[in-house]
Amino acid sequence: MSLFAVRGALGVVAAVLGSLPALPAAAGQGDHLTVTVRDAGAGRDGTYELSCHPGAGSHPDVSAACETLDRNTRWGHDTFAPVAPGTVCTMLYGGPATAHVTGTWAGRPVDADYDRGNGCEIGRWNQMVPLLPDLGA
Repeated sequence: MSLFAVRGALGVVAAVLGSLPALPAAAGQGDHLTVTVRDAGAGRDGTYELSCHPGAGSHPDVSAACETLDRNTRWGHDTFAPVAPGTVCTMLYGGPATAHVTGTWAGRPVDADYDRGNGCEIGRWNQMVPLLPDLGA
């Protein structure tokens, strides 16, 4: 293979790579969240700091919370997305607990609210346990 053929092939590869969408910042750059829980009951309320990759912070279970976040993170999907408007949800009340999560995850800003006002919201909350406290079904 000639030097010109190699250079041409490298040029094609560079052009293809240059046309791909950029990836979000690496997981290790800025994975830090602040979780504030209210009305969840004794020993569950409070504000907790959580960093992942590597894990650190005042969260009661740093390792499991980071594993849950990693498991729920998918390319092109907002890990902290609210229940979609118009979703049909059971009229099941899960209690007065609320949570507010802020910070940065996978290079993206996070500002998410959680409650347990219906079946969809309970499911969304439970998907984030143990980032959020386990309050049962």
